[in-house]
Amino acid sequence: MTTAAKFIMSASAIALLVACGGGGGGSSTPTGSGSANSDNCSVVGQNEYFLDYMRDDYFWYSDIPNNIDPSDYNSVFELLDAIRSPVDRFSYVLTEAEYQSRFVNAEYIGFGFATRTLGNRLLLNYVYPDSPAAQAGMQRADEITAIDGTSVATLIANGSLNQALGANNVGVTVEFSWQRPDGTEFTELVSKTEVETNTVLATERFTVGEQDVGYYVLNSFIDRTGADLNNAYDALVGVDELVIDVRYNGGGLIRYANQASSQAAGNNVLGFDFVTLLFNDKNTANNYTSQFELIDGVRQLDLDRVFVLTTGASCSSSELLINSLKPFIEVVVIGQPTCGKPVGQSPQPFCDKRSFVINFETVNAEGEGRYFDGIAPTCQANDNLVANWGQNGDPLLDEARFYMLNSSCSPVSAASSVVKENTEQSRRHPLLEQWANEF
Repeated sequence: MTTAAKFIMSASAIALLVACGGGGGGSSTPTGSGSANSDNCSVVGQNEYFLDYMRDDYFWYSDIPNNIDPSDYNSVFELLDAIRSPVDRFSYVLTEAEYQSRFVNAEYIGFGFATRTLGNRLLLNYVYPDSPAAQAGMQRADEITAIDGTSVATLIANGSLNQALGANNVGVTVEFSWQRPDGTEFTELVSKTEVETNTVLATERFTVGEQDVGYYVLNSFIDRTGADLNNAYDALVGVDELVIDVRYNGGGLIRYANQASSQAAGNNVLGFDFVTLLFNDKNTANNYTSQFELIDGVRQLDLDRVFVLTTGASCSSSELLINSLKPFIEVVVIGQPTCGKPVGQSPQPFCDKRSFVINFETVNAEGEGRYFDGIAPTCQANDNLVANWGQNGDPLLDEARFYMLNSSCSPVSAASSVVKENTEQSRRHPLLEQWANEF
């Protein structure tokens, strides 16, 4: 199989982190769950396969200790923890069921919101459109104050918040009390269902000075993102400026980072190099360069400047969007330093699992990458929950508006210091951080 073919195949399968070709070897390699037998998918069999695979395909394979005995570990999860490089914050393994339900089906059972805990307060980072929470009227920046009549402060204090949210079953009903940033209060019964994880959470148009500004919130790069992007760009045809909000976007399919970039910059980038994937010295034959192209997209804006809103939870393909556009158009980054993931995974199925371990690094058309400390913002702003998507008062979006009017950062930005604690927390493992906070 050619490198290009491997890339196309993997890009259609992976959901959260960037991907390309790769593979393991050896006659004892466990295969996909449909053809594997119980012998080669035993715990030791899986561990042996995984260790062989890591020694060949892992980007930092030279960091794996030489004296690892696969039979010493109760699972590949334990084995990965024992052999991962000290610099690796991103490799992980999923069960096939987890992978299919979360990233292929793009659904999960819940109310449809993601939360942030600040002391004894529980605020909504975002609400999925059409989810039970959205239908009840919940919005980004709302604060949940009580669950089934018990204050959130009490639930957080006694460690029973998750228990109060109920079992992970369709039909579980909870009474929520919440309030808007302006103090307006609500109480509604909300029931869990299968929540569709829309990848574009909001699309808005507004005026800044005499400029027609387009804005959309891109929350992930998964199988449905192409259609979601097309809907967003259809609504933004003719704008003078564009703001792409990836503040909580942990990454995903390369092809949709390509699509988002290509639709934004259009003729300024089409046909030029989007990204080059560089594998370890055992797999240089897999190195691959892709060009900007409209894979699924039909709209292009031909803009020569794009604003991107980021936090420490903006990873992988979100950073790729920024780094790949920089050689060709002006990219104004607003917010906090990104998470620092200039590397990616080749998803590898085995038995009832899929491994997502780092296999390659990414560089742009000028060979720039290795931003392990994150991509620094042009203008600093903290992600304070004070307004719904697209509204005045959001510090990141307000800073973008100021820059459009003044071609410089605001005095507030110049004097501010980015909140390090939240950034470092989200850098530990963006995938697991996001899962932990969605209900």
